[in-house]
Amino acid sequence: MPMDIESARTFLAVAAAGNFVGAAQRLYVTQSTVSARIQTLENQLGATLFRRGRSGAELTPAGHRFLRHAKTLVQTLEQAKHDVGLPAGFRGSLTLRGRIALWDGFLPQWVGRMRETSSDISLRLEVGFEEDIMQGLVQGTVDVGMMFTPESRPGLGIERLFEEVLVLVATEPSRPWPDPGYIHMDWGAEFHAQFTTAFPDIPPPAITANIGWLAMQQILHCGGSGYFPMRTIRDLIDQGQLWLAQNSHSFSLPAYMVFPVDRKEDMLLRALDSLRTLGAEERVASAAGLDSIINKQESHG
Repeated sequence: MPMDIESARTFLAVAAAGNFVGAAQRLYVTQSTVSARIQTLENQLGATLFRRGRSGAELTPAGHRFLRHAKTLVQTLEQAKHDVGLPAGFRGSLTLRGRIALWDGFLPQWVGRMRETSSDISLRLEVGFEEDIMQGLVQGTVDVGMMFTPESRPGLGIERLFEEVLVLVATEPSRPWPDPGYIHMDWGAEFHAQFTTAFPDIPPPAITANIGWLAMQQILHCGGSGYFPMRTIRDLIDQGQLWLAQNSHSFSLPAYMVFPVDRKEDMLLRALDSLRTLGAEERVASAAGLDSIINKQESHG
């Protein structure tokens, strides 16, 4: 019986999720369907691909060896779709999926540079959260992922590009802390750990958001405060719409790019090098940005 592409997709979904339940949710099928597909695949290959247990499904040595082949199968199909639908004048395409906060300023710069230096590459730009970005990378439907809290997966490289500096800003300089109008942004597990350590006794916020743009719109419309990347709120501070909270904690949130390490095609390497260059520039800008904002506010005060 020939191996079908859905079997490979299902295998990759289980590898990405670490369990059959998560894979079923991602594929919008039942858990029994996932189990049946994996069982059929294991029968075809004559090897056990996952070690099942209470903690989930862990790749066996045979599963690790099959991972590269499964990714190749899915990537070949996806590449065929790209090539068939590729507009005239383009020699290839890349898909980048990233957190929406990184599309605020940073990633648009990357797109601009790619259009200048690699105008023959078609770009597909997507917004996502860590879970679906990692799934796309494992399954081969995403070429580069940009996120805050990546998970280690076989065949994927993780590289820190720069540090987001999350600062507390408010619509009035005199707002108290804790602030009843504070909106808590879910910046991921790393931010949550830092925040709860710094503020162990703060009461639960009345409003929580998972997208920075959404939280910012609410704060600007109704007043309040929240933690945001410094690079995204510089203009709003300069315009007097936001104020940096005095004597407040700031937090560091690393921004990572994630990519398949076994792919060496020129267009992907160009994209990664361009992101590295931008990351280095952002590190320099961040080092001076906070001091500049503080000095401007003190001069206005």
